[in-house]
Amino acid sequence: MNFKIRAATKEDCKEISRMILELAVFEKMPDQVKISHEELERDGFCQNPFFECLVAEVPEEKSKEGFTVVGYAMYYYTYSTWRGRSVFLEDLYVMPEFRGNGIGKGLLSKVAEVGKKKECVRLQLSVLDWNTPARDFYAAQGAQDLTDSEGWHFIRFDNQNLDNLANEAPKD
Repeated sequence: MNFKIRAATKEDCKEISRMILELAVFEKMPDQVKISHEELERDGFCQNPFFECLVAEVPEEKSKEGFTVVGYAMYYYTYSTWRGRSVFLEDLYVMPEFRGNGIGKGLLSKVAEVGKKKECVRLQLSVLDWNTPARDFYAAQGAQDLTDSEGWHFIRFDNQNLDNLANEAPKD
């Protein structure tokens, strides 16, 4: 199958938004998606974007629904106080009917290439514990699962807990 991976544009945000919801449904958390394509446009295509994104296109083919943008990889840069520049892969998604054609590996490899060009020393991501196909896919590419080997846990503050924490900040 012929596919092309390219940097996402503002005009791709409706398609990316559609696929974000598809991924959330797969991850059994569709009610967690609160973001719109307008927010993606604002946050990803501004002076200092919060994320970067690649999309996979199949120009000669279309999905059953007529889509030619069939996958995406959303990522951003972080910094390790131990290792330096890092890239974090927030999402990697390929529509089910296009899986098994190298698109996911192409997106992942392209994110790695972009990170290496920016002198990143590692690519990090998180995977749901029950998503064995994804865990196996990343392991086959050489990823290490740090859950067991290093014991890291991902911690989150959101909603009221984030508000409470922010409200307790020392005043200037």
